[in-house]
Amino acid sequence: MKTVIITGANSGLGFETAKKISAKSKEFKVILACRNPEKAEKARTQIIEETDNKNVIAMKLDTSSLKSVRNFVEEYKNKYGEKIYALLCNAGISGFLNKKREMTEDGFDIIFATNHLGHFLLTNLLLPFMEENGKILVTASDMHNPPLKPGEKYDWLGTEALAHPDDKMAINGIRYSYSKLCNVYFVYELTRKLKEKNSSIKINAFNPGLMKTHLVPGQNEDFYEFIRINMPERYGDLNNSSSALAELTYSDDIIASSGHFYDRSIRPCFTSPLSYNEENAKELWNKSEEYTK
Repeated sequence: MKTVIITGANSGLGFETAKKISAKSKEFKVILACRNPEKAEKARTQIIEETDNKNVIAMKLDTSSLKSVRNFVEEYKNKYGEKIYALLCNAGISGFLNKKREMTEDGFDIIFATNHLGHFLLTNLLLPFMEENGKILVTASDMHNPPLKPGEKYDWLGTEALAHPDDKMAINGIRYSYSKLCNVYFVYELTRKLKEKNSSIKINAFNPGLMKTHLVPGQNEDFYEFIRINMPERYGDLNNSSSALAELTYSDDIIASSGHFYDRSIRPCFTSPLSYNEENAKELWNKSEEYTK
């Protein structure tokens, strides 16, 4: 049995990927790690009905809460405890339309916590459970390098400014782009740390593109059609992207090493110049260690 854990798996990319992995083979045990237990159970039932793979499990996990992350890991250890074939860090929120300050119970910005910090802690706590050649795939985004208006700047602000934003940053949609840059920094820094330990665990990032999901609520067909026609490099198809992510997960002959960014396919590409700054990545890692203790 190959255990696959997918965060945020009750809808969108996570759900479609979970369904495709479950349909690939009944040797896959797919754990849907979701914030809402009712939605997770509904997704679990639907996947079982459509794939006839009964090895689908729903577990509660809210990546915005460090306590929830620790509880999830403890529950996994006590209930299952088997080695993990693949961990897909997929849960996320956009915040583009959220114009009010929202902090987590731990005192961090909701987007920073949900998209980065919770997955940072989850991955580190689950590393001892990973198979020798286990895979970690982090859903990042091309928005780690956002389109800018003339005169705008996009530089690394430091982790503290993202974790505890001032009043202006706390309602700025650019927080999503920074959280996705955090995802890329995390992948690249963990790649270096695994290499130092001669570990054969592989970690990579995946860009699904902007898809018709719940990530950006309130948008109609015209919005997505505009992106598809005018910004094809940003547009993503849910079926195509979930198929690619599923294939990266269940295939053993595609991912040969760590530190890659797969762009809406099983083909890697380069990321932004800013994303390769090792000092920024190390600063993020060290502060994330401090925040998560």
